[in-house]
Amino acid sequence: MVRWRTLTGLLAAALAAVTAGSLTLTAPAAAAPDDTITPNVVGGTRATQGEFPFMVRLSMGCGGALYSPRLVLTAAHCVGATGTNTSITATLGAVDLQSSSRITVKSNYVYRAPGYNGSGKDWALIRLATPVTTLATLPIATSGAYDSGTFTIAGWGAAREGGAQQRYMLKATVPFVSDSVCNSNYGGDIIPAEEICAGYTSGGTDTCQGDSGGPMFRRDASNAWIQVGIVSWGNGCARPNYPGVYTQVSYFASAIAAGAASLGG
Repeated sequence: MVRWRTLTGLLAAALAAVTAGSLTLTAPAAAAPDDTITPNVVGGTRATQGEFPFMVRLSMGCGGALYSPRLVLTAAHCVGATGTNTSITATLGAVDLQSSSRITVKSNYVYRAPGYNGSGKDWALIRLATPVTTLATLPIATSGAYDSGTFTIAGWGAAREGGAQQRYMLKATVPFVSDSVCNSNYGGDIIPAEEICAGYTSGGTDTCQGDSGGPMFRRDASNAWIQVGIVSWGNGCARPNYPGVYTQVSYFASAIAAGAASLGG
């Protein structure tokens, strides 16, 4: 089972070149071990410029969402331990990673979920060296009110299992899958309180390698986008009876808010 949806180090380096406009990535994304980063949107269509302004691409080969002008919410398995980190480049404001209008900002600190050990608690915050004030942020769900229905996923990950990373952001919609069904499919590996599943019984649409850390979101009662999940793991990509597994943001909302406050918001 491929747990994480992240990239290996070599592919992450290649993706950085794609973002810089110096390389077209054609090598397949190998299955990543548990300490590396993997997913991309399978079965998706191209997002339009400005459709999801809060989307973030991270240089290690992960996705994220702009939680506040200074903070990016992503997956814990995408980053190292809590502390100073100036090695990550965030790309924002463009569906095309080679767009001349893209915004790039370096990190200066990483906050990984307290107690993270590779099972559950798969969230982290990345503080940017300078705030991005020209883009909309993505509020997170603070209750389970929106943890069902149909969700939107988006990212620059692979468009098929083992495929190449994408230059253009892809998007798709996936339905909620109950904890009981998901846990049955995954042999009891789901942590029901901390994880939420989404996907089709027949497969075909899913996040994939390179999408880790990206948001799963839907409309709230005011028709505004709200984040309900963080791309975490799955068995391959878009396989029948293996929905994507996401960190359940509502469960960690208070802990995320506390982490954000410790980083200055």
